[in-house]
Amino acid sequence: MRWIGALVVLISMTVGGFEWSRRLTLRSKQIRELTTALQMFEAEVMFGHTPLKDVTTKLSATLSKPVARIFSEFSARLTAGDIEAKTAWEESLNKHWAETSMKEKEKEALLQFGQTLGQHGRFEQQKYIQLTLAHLKAEEIDAREEQQKYERMAKSLGFLGGLLAIIVMI
Repeated sequence: MRWIGALVVLISMTVGGFEWSRRLTLRSKQIRELTTALQMFEAEVMFGHTPLKDVTTKLSATLSKPVARIFSEFSARLTAGDIEAKTAWEESLNKHWAETSMKEKEKEALLQFGQTLGQHGRFEQQKYIQLTLAHLKAEEIDAREEQQKYERMAKSLGFLGGLLAIIVMI
């Protein structure tokens, strides 16, 4: 019975370490995906003169799940009723942010971007998109560095922490 408990502890701690490592990897991937989405958003607004709800509908169809849900929710809120774009964006971010692996820094950059949605002309909007892209690129560099530093360590710590817990229990 003790061995079964020890094995369960070891497996659960190892899985925890691998989950931490996975979240580090997903963070940089999701930031890259957001960067791509904003670049597509910029192209649609600047050159396609596409309305916000149409742009976000297209984006939600091309992106992967946690990020796509933010854009899908935003599009649905814009379509559903008389709501300001910045409010719809903020509510969409707040609703789906926990599903992502990103940190508060990225959320703050996106919230600031949302404050400008629908408030300015195309060229001013382009400047705000570029500013948000610059913030996200800096965060992506940070996320990659963090991933390189801690990814292997997270996996090892999970396993070694499980071994330590077994030793302490026995």
